Amino acid sequence: MKVLLVDNVNKIAEDILENANIETVVLKSQTTEELSKIIEDYDGIILRNRTHIDKEVLEHAKKLKIIARAGVGVDNIDVEAATARGIWVVNSPDGNTEATAEHTVAMILALSRNIPQSFEHLKNGVFERTKFIGNELLGKTIGIVGFGKIGSRVAEILKVFGMQIFIYDPFANKEKVEKFGYRIFENLDDMLPLIDYLTVHVPKNKDTLNMIDEKNIYKLKKGAKIINCARGGIINEYALKKAIEEKYIFGAALDVFVDEPEIDKCPLYNFSDKVIIVPHLGASTIEAQTKVAKDVAEQVADVFKGVLPKTPVNQII
Repeated sequence: MKVLLVDNVNKIAEDILENANIETVVLKSQTTEELSKIIEDYDGIILRNRTHIDKEVLEHAKKLKIIARAGVGVDNIDVEAATARGIWVVNSPDGNTEATAEHTVAMILALSRNIPQSFEHLKNGVFERTKFIGNELLGKTIGIVGFGKIGSRVAEILKVFGMQIFIYDPFANKEKVEKFGYRIFENLDDMLPLIDYLTVHVPKNKDTLNMIDEKNIYKLKKGAKIINCARGGIINEYALKKAIEEKYIFGAALDVFVDEPEIDKCPLYNFSDKVIIVPHLGASTIEAQTKVAKDVAEQVADVFKGVLPKTPVNQII
């Protein structure tokens, strides 16, 4: 058996596979064209979010048995096409939870206290305080879209800050949410006018693409702050830019973008000091990368032994 590792997957994955007598090849991130040329040689592939596996690539995957995403989101994998070919798709839904939740809170604090902007001024020799007056989180209201593992952990942390927690998630258990002391909404538009902050923690799919767009962004409270550490495109970048230009939305903190890694295509790039952008760092901690790599490597080894994977995204009959 032979497995390809791309996208700088943590070395623990390589060690686990080699200890299981599985041959490994480590390469940099691959374009679809590059991957199409070599994928026929592999029984498995472990990747993060840079490399994309589409239907075209899978047409060349004659031996492939498993695609393992070291992380949560699988929007860079054509799961339907993989399923049709009898290829397992697995992920690591728990490994990134703490890292992404903590990163979200860090972005909220950075946006609230103008940390990157004031740092840039100070680095240039300008000691100025009045320009960077921020606001406290205590008593403010945050709307969390998505009450899964990450969204619920964000809520737990921010409750300690004394924030009011509002939740929108059509799939969440109302009694469970209210048991934590949070308020749940059946309609997103009903929540938007009541919140000071909005953060999204949902997968990217046809139902969540442009969830916040030009039609509802102005339903938010004027001066609200928006945070996206989930996936680019859930919040429409052009609508967000326009709302910030018009000083309706105070600003935004973004970890993810529609066109990654081509950040210069993003309309919010170098646009305003009210926008904090970082290069998809949500899961970029030593702990998270070790956990997700270990998790998916063990699942690859299991599948090769005829054992069902622990966290499959699809079902192979």
